[in-house]
Amino acid sequence: MTQNPPDLRPDLARAHVAETRRDGQPTIGMVSLGCPKALVDSERILTRLRAEGYGISGDYAGADAVIVNTCGFLDSAKMESLEAIGEALRENGKVIVTGCLGAEPEVITGAHPTVRAVTGPHQYEQVLDAVHGVVPPAPDPFVDLLPARGVSLTPRHYSYLKISEGCNHTCKFCIIPDMRGKLVSRPARAVLREAEKLVQAGVRELLVISQDTSAYGTDWKDRDDKFPITALARDLGSLGAWVRMHYVYPYPHVRDMVPLMAEGLVLPYLDIPFQHAHPDTLRRMARPAASSRVLDEIAAWRAVCPEITLRSTFIVGYPGETEAEFEYLLDWLDAAQLDRVGCFQYENVAGARSNALPGHVPEEVKAERWARFMEKAQAISEAKLAAKVGSRMEVIVDLVEEDAATCRTKADAPEIDGNLFIDEGFEGLNPGDIVTVEVDEAGEYDLWGRVVTG
Repeated sequence: MTQNPPDLRPDLARAHVAETRRDGQPTIGMVSLGCPKALVDSERILTRLRAEGYGISGDYAGADAVIVNTCGFLDSAKMESLEAIGEALRENGKVIVTGCLGAEPEVITGAHPTVRAVTGPHQYEQVLDAVHGVVPPAPDPFVDLLPARGVSLTPRHYSYLKISEGCNHTCKFCIIPDMRGKLVSRPARAVLREAEKLVQAGVRELLVISQDTSAYGTDWKDRDDKFPITALARDLGSLGAWVRMHYVYPYPHVRDMVPLMAEGLVLPYLDIPFQHAHPDTLRRMARPAASSRVLDEIAAWRAVCPEITLRSTFIVGYPGETEAEFEYLLDWLDAAQLDRVGCFQYENVAGARSNALPGHVPEEVKAERWARFMEKAQAISEAKLAAKVGSRMEVIVDLVEEDAATCRTKADAPEIDGNLFIDEGFEGLNPGDIVTVEVDEAGEYDLWGRVVTG
């Protein structure tokens, strides 16, 4: 497990659309950085462009222009975005910038004054207008056909399903509400219609994402349900695909979703960003500071659904974090026994209120605490996976190569969690297949197994 989740780079993974180019067809390339929410934005932009007759290029040379969808969450992510813009300018020359860093256009134009346009996050119409200005559309209604699923930057058997934009939290280390605004939930009928189309197009797994999934629908004034996420989860679970819930804050009403997991409607998996455990650290972060009650909630979830998998992310070295606070976090992790854990070393973000806090932790101390944290998390993961040896479980196949099939269990989200590998008797498998395996070996983060027949 790495320190930070891996980038999703569709420009390197290639879009899952045909790249044959008809005569006279304008073609656009895409570089998409950052989180799955940005990936969904990239898919929507490319889908709109395909509907207007543009082709999609998997490389710089074949594109008439390039869109760079940026990340601006951390200063390191901003630097990566600026580097990607520079690379696109060198390789292609006609570059349109969008995404989170686009909320700070002066940063982009200051470093790269020759970009053709800069737009902010989820400003789809402005991106299309910019593309039209650089590369005018030339549609052919007899040739340009858009797949029912639209343009996908993920494998065909799973897809991210974004249910809302923005966030109402005011965490001191985060500037996402400044970039993406307050919570705006998509209508449930629109989410379900999109999900139905995805499943009809062959998607076997829906990954539900937003900035705050458990707050979905709470921005609606005239709503029937106090917390609409539970009804949405139930409706999505009726479609027959795996449904995986990401970015769920541990509000009390989350317990209403756990029975759906026990029933098998929704995967028994919760991705919850706890960030820390010590009450004083959480208060400095401006986050809920009742970590002891969270342990009670975790126990209650497991009582209803014993097979539930809990994943989370944490920040170490936050301003003012003492050794005692960090030790408290390690003890809390021991008590919580989370299944999947990621960790960031704190870094300043331009515009974040945490920058002004006293007691910034030296870099070497951050690194040392990160290593200790990951050592603890790794030991927990290794023990939990070892307990799965001999058990049978369903897995979804992601990739089939010459020497093995790479799969995921219900406890594993793509790109961020572990894998289950099948290295014998996998020749008849294809990506998207869901099969039963028996686990015969476990590592620190991954499993190995064999297909159960009959």
